[in-house]
Amino acid sequence: MNLLGNLIWLIFGGFLAALGYLFGGLILCITVFGIPWGLQCFKLASLVLWPFGKKILSDSSNGGCLSLICNIIWLISGGLYTAIIHFIMGLLLSVTVIGIPWGLQHFKLVEISLMPFGKRVVSA
Repeated sequence: MNLLGNLIWLIFGGFLAALGYLFGGLILCITVFGIPWGLQCFKLASLVLWPFGKKILSDSSNGGCLSLICNIIWLISGGLYTAIIHFIMGLLLSVTVIGIPWGLQHFKLVEISLMPFGKRVVSA
């Protein structure tokens, strides 16, 4: 079932969204300062490309207060915007019964697109 959900997700916008995160990550990695945020974009791109069958876990041993500072910078410079977009898409897709599984994937993406530092993606 995950394969079918991922294929439909990929066809109807997941591929383009992953390309957007990938392009953003490449642009951020051009500078030395932007590499940590670029790596988070790559993490988001892999999740957006194939979201069904994956879980997001908090990694408490990773980063400390540096992770908090990076999350605040991420939040101010576009994380809040992307989280709002994923939330709105989740609401719109959840209006119909058939769209609920894809809406749930957008709600899962809200958590990691809001504050990606200190989170990791694992197979469910």
